[in-house]
Amino acid sequence: MARMELRVRAWGWVTRRQAPIATMSEADVIAMQRRSIPRNVVTDWIFGALAPGIETSDRTIPGPDGDIMVRVYRSRQAAPGRRPLVVYFHGGGFVFGELRMGDWLCGCVAAGVGAVVVSAGYRLAPVHRFPAAVEDCYAATAWAAANAAELGADGDAPIGVMGESAGGTLAAVTCLVARERGAGRLAIGHQCLIYPAADMTKSALPAAPPKDGSLFLNYAEMAAFRRLYLGPDGDPAHPWASPLLAADHAGLPPALIQVAEHDPLREDGVRYAAALRAAGVPVRLTEYVGVPHGFLNFPGLCRSARQAMAEICAEQTAALVPANEPVK
Repeated sequence: MARMELRVRAWGWVTRRQAPIATMSEADVIAMQRRSIPRNVVTDWIFGALAPGIETSDRTIPGPDGDIMVRVYRSRQAAPGRRPLVVYFHGGGFVFGELRMGDWLCGCVAAGVGAVVVSAGYRLAPVHRFPAAVEDCYAATAWAAANAAELGADGDAPIGVMGESAGGTLAAVTCLVARERGAGRLAIGHQCLIYPAADMTKSALPAAPPKDGSLFLNYAEMAAFRRLYLGPDGDPAHPWASPLLAADHAGLPPALIQVAEHDPLREDGVRYAAALRAAGVPVRLTEYVGVPHGFLNFPGLCRSARQAMAEICAEQTAALVPANEPVK
């Protein structure tokens, strides 16, 4: 295994000083959800800042159980009406996360692909258990597709979905739900899954979790996120929770799956890529060495983040932008 950069390990040590999710009560989790990431020079360097030339707008859209907050990203240089559409879901273990988390990633896609990007602020557990987040993400994707022209995107083109960690899971599940409910209702042309969780069954976690040394995610935390998300009655084998366990993966959109070498979720991404390939779905699987779970969310600390972002933009451009069509 490649050794992690010193500054990444130092950041991991700092974050480990915070209250670990595995020991937090539901009341503690809900209280922590009220905190926001401060915006300053330091946080913009660590988490990435909005790309130059990108404009954003926040709005609420109708959801299955109340309004959903979304943030729309557009490049001022892209030609209106000819831009592809990408819908993004943030990470955070289905428990944490906010629209701010997507500024760097979504801004890069808006700039690099020339896309209109819609970031969906789905409901969080434990107040809103599974499948609330799934329904919100599907609803946000359907809304974005139905309103593509208003958003300045090409309403006739397939759309892309993307997300990291829990958001990667939700992106994969959104593709499954769209296929179940009829591809004609929602045409998804590409899925970008960044270190997703693909199997939440108990068998996916070791009976005796090892001291894996993961900086930003370990097995105890994975179990806690699963418990908070599914609750006492949720089925971890349901394909909306564990897309790897879907009965059939045929007909799903082409995928880019990115995994990190030092990540307990690495095997989930590798196994999901294999399942898609076995069903005839085109897949590009890339493993970034020497980096932990969450590395793309720390572009100021992880040198590989910008390489991974460039790959995302290249794959989305190839999948969603018509040949010889200028978008910037």
